[in-house]
Amino acid sequence: MANDYFQFKQFRVNQSIAAMKVGTDGVLIGAWANCSGAKKILDIGTGTGLIALMMAQRSKAMIDAIDIDLNAFFEAKKNIEKSPWPDRIYIYNESFQQFSDNPYHTGYDLIVSNPPYFSDSLKSEDISRTAARHNSLLPFEDLINGVKSALSKNGIFSIILPVNGAKEFIEMAEESQLFCFRKTFVKPTPDIEPHRLMMEFSKTKSDCIEDFLIIESGDRHQYSIEYTELTKDFYLNF
Repeated sequence: MANDYFQFKQFRVNQSIAAMKVGTDGVLIGAWANCSGAKKILDIGTGTGLIALMMAQRSKAMIDAIDIDLNAFFEAKKNIEKSPWPDRIYIYNESFQQFSDNPYHTGYDLIVSNPPYFSDSLKSEDISRTAARHNSLLPFEDLINGVKSALSKNGIFSIILPVNGAKEFIEMAEESQLFCFRKTFVKPTPDIEPHRLMMEFSKTKSDCIEDFLIIESGDRHQYSIEYTELTKDFYLNF
């Protein structure tokens, strides 16, 4: 059972009612996404507000965060209000489809998303129904089309997905003229195959740079130098 809150170095995330709790994926993409020079950032599916808060810590940008779930909206709103950056983050309770249809919601230098998904190992009927519901709320096609509309000419879109769904996403994005130029495959340990893929897209086609990130280098909780370096500004124990 997850704790009701998660304490980071510069902010605290309460998570008693939001469905999407603080997890490694969110911290990874929030620390990895390139926000250098960004003045306007969008966090799609903010959940507790984690990624928006990480973006606020890492940049001077104005940040919009959206979530269709009402509980997540209220919890993220409180987390943002209690953070050091309440004047730089604005949160919306609506679907990304509604949000991206608004002509004012354009020109983002960076768009970040840790979309909800469920691994193949979760087989209960309840979870299957929930997974289907999430998939219908924001299919890949709607996410890609909305990002293309909201992204500035030279903007970057950063996303983390399971490896087994990433190939399809990259192909669909390319069909919509969003091109993957950076990939980091995430491995839990050196001996386990990558289970997540962090990707960055732009509207300009270029060569794609690929690398790997190993989370635990040996025994459990013996974290790799690369993972520690990436997340040291956030986790209390690094």
